[in-house]
Amino acid sequence: MESEQCYDVYMNLRGEIHYGFGGNLCKALRDKGFKTMMSDERMQSGTQDSPFLLRAIEQSRIAIVVFSKDYPRYTWCLEELVKIVECMETKNQLVFPIFYKVKPYYVREQKKYYCDAFAKHDKKFGENSEKVQKWRSALSHVAKLHGLIARSGYVNFSILTRIL
Repeated sequence: MESEQCYDVYMNLRGEIHYGFGGNLCKALRDKGFKTMMSDERMQSGTQDSPFLLRAIEQSRIAIVVFSKDYPRYTWCLEELVKIVECMETKNQLVFPIFYKVKPYYVREQKKYYCDAFAKHDKKFGENSEKVQKWRSALSHVAKLHGLIARSGYVNFSILTRIL
């Protein structure tokens, strides 16, 4: 039995853009009538709130993934991304990437900031860790999708809400 969709949009993002850019995007989506879930940084511990966040992803029609310079540092964010890719493949969830001041190539190929973060993940979890390989695969997969490039950090959210 398929789970009921509780949200129109789940927003996956972390770091310095969570409250500024992310908050503005969340507000714009809600103002247009989208029921939106944006995980709070306090909820990323990967412990008691993990099942709630994973269910929220499963119960969303659309996932917006906002890639930023510090996105790959957050392991819980990467775990959410793996779940998003799973839902995209099994539930036909629409996934829309936003590249916030990063080139899609950096994300897809794990270059620059992404390379640095993954060097730390490889050291912590092991270079051939299944977990790290899933993160790499999910990043590459989503970064190949058509999305929005926000070079300056300014985005006309009304255009985005029309796309969705």
